[in-house]
Amino acid sequence: MFGLSELALLLIVVLVVVGAKKLPELARSAGKAARILKSEKRALKDDTRQHDAAGDRERHGAARVVPGEAVERDTTPHERP
Repeated sequence: MFGLSELALLLIVVLVVVGAKKLPELARSAGKAARILKSEKRALKDDTRQHDAAGDRERHGAARVVPGEAVERDTTPHERP
């Protein structure tokens, strides 16, 4: 693992390579990426909860709405060969 002196040296190298002008832009983009990741995680968790709740309703006999269209049923008997 890295020690404190290695991490400090790495930070100095990053500052020299990236430059002080680019550092705030990198921090902004990292913060934006973290916010996006957090919101996607929250949306996935909410979607999972909704899916689980729908599964519970199905298991307990609640009605389920399925979109579609109504069609007339053929009432003539089918002949088998």
